Amino acid sequence: MDLEHLTPPPPCHASVGRLAAAVMRVDADFFDRPPAAIAADLARCKVGLLGLADDTGVRLNHGRPGAAQGPAAFRAAFAKYGVAERMDQAGPGLRGDHPPFPRIADFGDIVPGDTLAETHRRVTLAATAILQAGLLPVGIGGGHDLTYPFVRAAAGSAGVRAGLYIDPHLDVRPTDGSGMPFRRLLDERCITSLLNVGAEPLVNCAEHYAYFLSAGGVILPAELASHDPAGVFRRLPDAPAFLSIDLDAIDASAAPGVSAINPCGMSVHTVAAIAQAAGQDPRVRCMDIMELCPAHDEQGRTARVAVYLFLRFLSGLAARKA
Repeated sequence: MDLEHLTPPPPCHASVGRLAAAVMRVDADFFDRPPAAIAADLARCKVGLLGLADDTGVRLNHGRPGAAQGPAAFRAAFAKYGVAERMDQAGPGLRGDHPPFPRIADFGDIVPGDTLAETHRRVTLAATAILQAGLLPVGIGGGHDLTYPFVRAAAGSAGVRAGLYIDPHLDVRPTDGSGMPFRRLLDERCITSLLNVGAEPLVNCAEHYAYFLSAGGVILPAELASHDPAGVFRRLPDAPAFLSIDLDAIDASAAPGVSAINPCGMSVHTVAAIAQAAGQDPRVRCMDIMELCPAHDEQGRTARVAVYLFLRFLSGLAARKA
């Protein structure tokens, strides 16, 4: 596996019983063992966590810098949130019919290159390695431009051809920056079907709407998604797919720590229901949660939202049928 451009995950200080305490750290020492032991450990995992620790694209598009620290804030919140085991029996206010969470391998963070293109190349290499190990990659970022190389890997190694992204911005700019990922994916024919949830007319120009619709993109208003969030994925074709969540889709009252704050965004409830549905859908081969900006995150509220969305995705994945 290509770990040349990754920094190892930091030590986890989660208490026993937290889900983060059970995460397997993939670092240089992990590979300093017999191949059979490495393969056996990876086979016990289902999810590969990858920190997309760069916000160059955000800076290029004049967003609020700080998303490069998003993966670190996510891991810190993760260490305090969630349980490693589900209850075997129902108790007061609890349901005992959920399977356990899938095991997670943490591959650490991408080391940014000297150019945005080099950083993108490194993301594709790392995500490809995770896929080739038989794991479902989950990216935590970081500028939304990093979704482009992340999904590019899934298109090449897992046949991903469709995608759903939750974002008030269409992100189809023709120039480099955090607003370019979905134009690149469409122009390079990495994907052929794209559904946006929550595009806001007040923050997208007419040219971007025209391009997106001419490329076959479909927009589902946030209001419609809120009526049946679990059913959103039924609007995608029957093909391998991805989910990308830009945290600035969520209302600022719940998610202040983002690159572009949203004064009238979606509810955590709606986005979490979509994330859980994605986890349960066997077509979904990768997902990411982007634009976590801890420099503006009062009391770590947005980081906790990001972890909650991840846990809801894991909950769906635990119930996924092959």
